[in-house]
Amino acid sequence: MTTVHIELPDTTALAASAAGLLTPQALERLLNEALRKREVANSLLSIAGQVAAAGIAPMSMEEINAEVKAARAERGPLN
Repeated sequence: MTTVHIELPDTTALAASAAGLLTPQALERLLNEALRKREVANSLLSIAGQVAAAGIAPMSMEEINAEVKAARAERGPLN
């Protein structure tokens, strides 16, 4: 187990504490979610060149929103 020391502005620390976000469990969830999002973003960026080289047309905002909605529905609530 690793101990981490962070410094936050008092108002941020008070609000985070009141919201239950400064517990080890909450911080672990927040960090794991941030790491997962970073991994997904890096994965997408790593194939951007391949997509461009393949001549795949960009998606419209409506198409993107539909894909996001479908992916969220597939994952289920709160995932």
